[in-house]
Amino acid sequence: MRGLACFIRRGMSQIEAIPDAIRGPRVHERDRHRTILSAVQTGAVATVAELAELTGASEATIRRDITALHAGDKLRRVRGGAEAVEPTQFPGLAGRTYATNAGLRKAEKIAIARAAAEMCADGEPIIINGGTTTYELVHFLVSKKLKVLTNSIPIATHLIQHSQNQLLMPGGAIYREQNIILSSFQDDATGHFWAKRMFMGCHGLAPVGVMEVDPLLIRAEEKLMARADELVVLADSSKFENRSSLVLCALERVHTIITDDGVSDRDAAMIEAAGVHLVAVEARVDGAKFQDTVI
Repeated sequence: MRGLACFIRRGMSQIEAIPDAIRGPRVHERDRHRTILSAVQTGAVATVAELAELTGASEATIRRDITALHAGDKLRRVRGGAEAVEPTQFPGLAGRTYATNAGLRKAEKIAIARAAAEMCADGEPIIINGGTTTYELVHFLVSKKLKVLTNSIPIATHLIQHSQNQLLMPGGAIYREQNIILSSFQDDATGHFWAKRMFMGCHGLAPVGVMEVDPLLIRAEEKLMARADELVVLADSSKFENRSSLVLCALERVHTIITDDGVSDRDAAMIEAAGVHLVAVEARVDGAKFQDTVI
């Protein structure tokens, strides 16, 4: 019910029912090195702690990896982390790359995506904005038959290969670092699509609204938002701490926010005050269990 922060209990199955690709299998040295090199290409220093969370390895292992890659002139070792020897010159979007974000807070993203997928019924038209949290939706949509507009290359690829959903993609330029298609032009095919709901992630959530980090992202997302009756934001609880100088929309524009049980009472009250429906899920990897409960 709008106007209240509603916490919903949702039953979850054993983690064995989730494909290994979702569970985040152990990352071997060669794959760790690729991930580390991708992470440092953002132009900012990647810290040891960030790389450890990203790869699932210990900080001691990450330090050894950095030393090895530094010795091979693949990156530059700096105090507390590493940076690229030659950061990419491609004029990409602001913020971290898709590869960097993909391994962060994986359990929370899966639980949030599962709850979001339960909002979708066969035959409905939906919009899925590109992102690593919204990507997790694909695993729960493969058995559905939806009409999906997405600007995400990984989302479109997975649904084309593994589902009977109808897919539509907008025109525009491909931003490889974020695996997304964006256009500065008004006529990019989105104006001919209507959706019951749009699912999107964000950089941050604050009293002033939903935040993003790049003007081009905001322009593209505004066009998509205009084509949907309801806006559903998928954001783990860390997003309530993130800030940006760019505000996409006021909280009142959002119909539902799905987050994890790490959301604070203060932030829950903020969402309630804006009249936004709040769903909080608990994601926990405990042995073979993957559960979802109420705050």
